[in-house]
Amino acid sequence: MTRKIWVFDTTLRDGEQVPGAKLNLYEKLEVAQQLKKLQVDIIEAGFPASSAGDFDAVKEIATKVGNTSDLMITALARAVKSDIDAVYNSVKYAEKPLIHIVLGTSDIHVEKKFGKSKSQILNIGVEAVKYAKTLLPDVQYSTEDASRSEFEYLWATIEAVVKAGATMINVPDTVGFAEPEEFGERIFKLNDRLKNLNDKVLLSVHCHNDLGMATANTLAAIKNGADKVECTINGIGERAGNAALEEVVMAINTRSSIYNVHTNIKTKEIMNTSRLVSSLMGLDVQVNKAITGENAFAHSSGIHQDGLLKSRDAYEIISPVEVGLDDMELVLTARSGRHAVKNALEKLGFHQITNSQFEGIFEAFLELADAKKEVYNHDLYVIVENYYAKQDVHNENMTYYSDHFYELMDLQVISNINFPSASVKMKRGDQILKSSAVGSGPIDALYSAITEISELDIKLIEYNISSVSRGKEALGKVKIQVEYRGEKYIAKATETDIMKASALAYINAINSIVVDQLLPVE
Repeated sequence: MTRKIWVFDTTLRDGEQVPGAKLNLYEKLEVAQQLKKLQVDIIEAGFPASSAGDFDAVKEIATKVGNTSDLMITALARAVKSDIDAVYNSVKYAEKPLIHIVLGTSDIHVEKKFGKSKSQILNIGVEAVKYAKTLLPDVQYSTEDASRSEFEYLWATIEAVVKAGATMINVPDTVGFAEPEEFGERIFKLNDRLKNLNDKVLLSVHCHNDLGMATANTLAAIKNGADKVECTINGIGERAGNAALEEVVMAINTRSSIYNVHTNIKTKEIMNTSRLVSSLMGLDVQVNKAITGENAFAHSSGIHQDGLLKSRDAYEIISPVEVGLDDMELVLTARSGRHAVKNALEKLGFHQITNSQFEGIFEAFLELADAKKEVYNHDLYVIVENYYAKQDVHNENMTYYSDHFYELMDLQVISNINFPSASVKMKRGDQILKSSAVGSGPIDALYSAITEISELDIKLIEYNISSVSRGKEALGKVKIQVEYRGEKYIAKATETDIMKASALAYINAINSIVVDQLLPVE
């Protein structure tokens, strides 16, 4: 049996310290419920001494999410009685509450931040733990800035607070200063001494990403005996963020022969958790971020697509299904090769295309891909139809696909306080379709008008805008996710006009739904 690594999630405390990422009580509760589904071992729900709102949120999470013996609920306290009381009075409603105390141990913190002697700071820490132990049996002590602390003083502090009753010791790389080999060596020495002192005490690490090594340092700590890791979803947190939970967990799973440990994390909930945190906090995930980035399992290079279609393990070390995605995504762009385009056409039911016909279709594909950046399945239908029409090719199975797909012709959006409204003009085959609608905002009005034309019962789940260039003529990218009859569809569009991009993205999603209705039954 491999060694268990405890996963302590601090998205709702350290992660929420990102400027602009503050959540209200109901949003924090929703994230906590999802973290419970993810099966983290400990949720750090906030810093209750900081505000009445945070106290109430921690209390609510302890009551409604911490009502199980499988999950600990904690919150942060400085080494002062009032902070410890605030944590206790908010987390005590959980079935397994934990008090988390933090106090610096580096010379910089002891002398410059606190202006006290090392012995004074050590005594403050010991007294804080002793007091916390009168309230709850489980107490974690964090030695802030441990990676820059003098080792023997760091150990003396750990030894003293363990003797005072601490049940978990956390060693933070508070400013991301550590290097994996160096940090691993420090954890090895601390673990050796700690297990000789009291082998029931868990040794934990909390790594920041200032030099881009938070995940690497966390994994080095695991290899050298750490029992517990502190992480955040999507790696959010102070400054450059924290070790990303999804990266640490999937590294452990993928390289199991190296780490020889396991977690309780339900990896298929990773993407759901990532998207929820990103949406509620308003923090976009870097597109090329490991595991949860939009491009983490997307392939547009022809060489990569060809290799993947021949053998998945050529360019894929993790199955996207493992983290909650449907499958790998072969994005059709001007860089896509013949193999990927032919594969996409076959999935749409075009099995009888000859080699010479395919070359003509591929040439048309490249022309459209250069102009449109990304080609969707409904575009492929139209490309094939146009090719057959130009070549006067008779195909008994031929359908006039363009009659099924929607095309934007014009739009007008009026944004005002009282009655935001939108009018759209669209084309479907030879039909010209028009609609107008009002909404709670301009996008709501625009999408209501388009939905009315499509006559599809579509639910918008996610709407994101991001800039992909600078200046007055900056390109804006709109990415949306919609749901139709239980299926989810993601679509994008890029334009200098955000309203046009929004409309095109929505129409791309609708056309994707139409494609599914046209696909041959297997």
